Amino acid sequence: MSAAATLSTPPLRGACAHLADELQAGRVYRREDLAVLSNAVDRHLHELSTGMLKKLAQGLYYAPKQSNFGPLPPTDKEVVRGFLRDKKFLVFSSSPYNTVGLGTTLLYNSTLVYNHKRHSVFKLGNRAFNFRVKPRFPKKLTSEFLYVDLLNNLEELAEDRDAVLSQAATS
Repeated sequence: MSAAATLSTPPLRGACAHLADELQAGRVYRREDLAVLSNAVDRHLHELSTGMLKKLAQGLYYAPKQSNFGPLPPTDKEVVRGFLRDKKFLVFSSSPYNTVGLGTTLLYNSTLVYNHKRHSVFKLGNRAFNFRVKPRFPKKLTSEFLYVDLLNNLEELAEDRDAVLSQAATS
């Protein structure tokens, strides 16, 4: 932040300063999480929006970490954890399908979230997350899981379906 911007921003006082002190850089917060720390949460959210808090979606905010290049967005895992209010999910893109040896080569710009609660595409910040309810999924990606998941989702991928199935039959 420049010196001019620092001078033009009034210092935080009272309850707003207390709320700001409770924020952890890189963490995602729901409005209701912050409401227990504030007597006027909407006013304080507005005051903190000058840089201490950024809005991801309706009722979802994050405290950015600072780097030499400016504020950093939260990790996908932190965004999903805050959105779902849960730790039971798996976040990944379809690009790791390329590692299982079935001839896939495309890079995908979509983020999949396997979870037990939500099913839809949600825009959180500048990113779209494709939430899918699944009864079971591993805590971390494995090549076995990716192999089976690739075959289960082959219709959604921009790959040559017959070539991938042929490769799967011979491996």
